[in-house]
Amino acid sequence: MSTHDHHPAEAADEIIAVRDLGVRFRRNRGSRRSFKDLFSSKRRRNRSGEFWPLRGVSFSVTRGEAIGVVGRNGQGKSTLLKLVAGVLLPDEGTVEVRGGVAPLIELTGGFAGDLTVRDNIHLTAGMHGLTKREITARFDTIVAFAEAADVLDTPFKHLSSGMKVRVAFAVVSQLDEPVLLVDEVLAVGDKAFRQKCYARIDELLGEGKTLFLVSHNERDLRRFCSRGLYLDRGALQFDGPIDDALERYNADHNQG
Repeated sequence: MSTHDHHPAEAADEIIAVRDLGVRFRRNRGSRRSFKDLFSSKRRRNRSGEFWPLRGVSFSVTRGEAIGVVGRNGQGKSTLLKLVAGVLLPDEGTVEVRGGVAPLIELTGGFAGDLTVRDNIHLTAGMHGLTKREITARFDTIVAFAEAADVLDTPFKHLSSGMKVRVAFAVVSQLDEPVLLVDEVLAVGDKAFRQKCYARIDELLGEGKTLFLVSHNERDLRRFCSRGLYLDRGALQFDGPIDDALERYNADHNQG
């Protein structure tokens, strides 16, 4: 049976409200159908070709909370982050976010391969709403954080994957958005850089930012988060203290 420990957030302090959220994907889109599919009735084919990575999910988040999203691969964790980020639109229900989000998800997606690192910093920060003056003021901090001074005039596509992530993290972590979405990003990069990312996230939490973290690393989840959302089979199975969420997840999946 599902356990839902709901956190009634004061309306004034509620920064994210998710109500009966559902998103539907179609498995068959763009893929070749088998003969069996072709000869099965159209109605059955459509139904079997759809699945709901998330359905009927509701929760609210108070300003300044740090939330860890727990679950196996393919259970809707990254999908939930994309819905909160506004990258995906729900098929059912609503997601409301008061204020903007700084998405550390599919980090390098917004960067243009042919443009230099310098141009990408300006472009991406601008796309996230920083003014020219703000970008200029933060430019040196971003470059120093990414340790990218030597590659400023290199096209982004020629960077190593590690350096791409450094630049992207450096830009996104300098945004003023009240909500920070982090998806497995910290698994990339060397240990020293990871420590720098951790320190930056601590700083942002200290400034009262709200954190949404998707990670398979229990140490990271326990380090940053006080609350856990456990997703399984498309539904929110548990919402409560992070230690309890991890215990519940491990009990469900470490049997036999």
